[in-house]
Amino acid sequence: MRLAKRVQALSPSPTLAITAKAKELRAHGHDVIGLGAGEPDFNTPEHIIAAAERAMRAGHTKYTAAAGIPELRKAIAEKLRADNGLTYTPDQVTVTVGAKHALYNIFQVLVDPGDEVIIPTPYWVSYPEQVKLAEGVPVFVEGKEENGFKITPEQLEAAITDRTRAVILNSPSNPTGAVYTRDELAALAEVCVRRDIWIISDEIYEKLIYDGEHVSIASLGPEVYARTITVNGVSKPYSMTGWRIGYAAGPREVIRAMNDLSSHSTSNPTTPAQYAALEAITGPQDALEEMKRAFRQRRDWLIPALNAIPGITCQWPAGAFYAFANVREACEAGGFADADAWAEALLEEEKVAVVPGTGFGCPHHIRISYATSLEALQEAVARIRRFVERHSG
Repeated sequence: MRLAKRVQALSPSPTLAITAKAKELRAHGHDVIGLGAGEPDFNTPEHIIAAAERAMRAGHTKYTAAAGIPELRKAIAEKLRADNGLTYTPDQVTVTVGAKHALYNIFQVLVDPGDEVIIPTPYWVSYPEQVKLAEGVPVFVEGKEENGFKITPEQLEAAITDRTRAVILNSPSNPTGAVYTRDELAALAEVCVRRDIWIISDEIYEKLIYDGEHVSIASLGPEVYARTITVNGVSKPYSMTGWRIGYAAGPREVIRAMNDLSSHSTSNPTTPAQYAALEAITGPQDALEEMKRAFRQRRDWLIPALNAIPGITCQWPAGAFYAFANVREACEAGGFADADAWAEALLEEEKVAVVPGTGFGCPHHIRISYATSLEALQEAVARIRRFVERHSG
């Protein structure tokens, strides 16, 4: 069977692969602790679930506009004004089937074959694959660990060529939890404006910051605003990953093109889920704050515990719910070629599932999600320590 070249070039998602392996082991009766999930371990808040039910009973079960219901686009525009200092009209907002779909559409409408998109490493696993699906060329720029996994304006400048179309920035970051400061974003924005490239700002973890503040890069002046597309959604802050509602805001021409693309692919985001998202954005925020407190407590326990294991070092994540640990020394001590082999052995021997960093562009790191209970984290770290000590030579 001959498949299209665009899919033959894709790499499978390592997060989904490790989750599938963990589920398979559980199905065979093993006590597996899964630390790979990129989603909160809380259920969607009840008032959001109730809003979806009310919408269905009121007959909101039919098609909507490809861009989403007007009420939701208006609420998103107001949220962006109140939270981010960004002024958008509802026709500058599109609702998508998750933030991943927003990103996919952005690359499809901006990138022509051979165009380059700058992707800082470590990166979320889908960025390069989506660029490749648009027949673009991912260009990787290393966010060095000693710089908090963040790229510098000098690095960005050096990576730009006459084929560069855009740079994607993710703050807070998946997988590192790194948060760019206002000054750091302003310096990167200056390069983008001067070199006339698009900024794609993935802000899906915006509400989950524990140290510092969130700054939307589009708020840093009219020239930056004019070339930025801001991506966000309800999945992470409201524990609504399965509802699949994201959104993007930006120049009308780009948003219009994204809507046209959606009209021929998804038609529209799921209608009751849009009403649930409307409630999430406009309703009580108590559950979000409770979830955030739990994540902070887990982070504050986990990072020192990881750093106490010989051969493992881990920086403090300022946001999101991931620890991105360097296991290079542990790999070398145990005779493992990279984090992939190390993580595979950890799962087989100790039944702890972590995501190896290769899929994020860092072959000697692992991503640990602390979107799980503190008790599970404590048991997992005990098993990891046992594993490392067993393979310490």
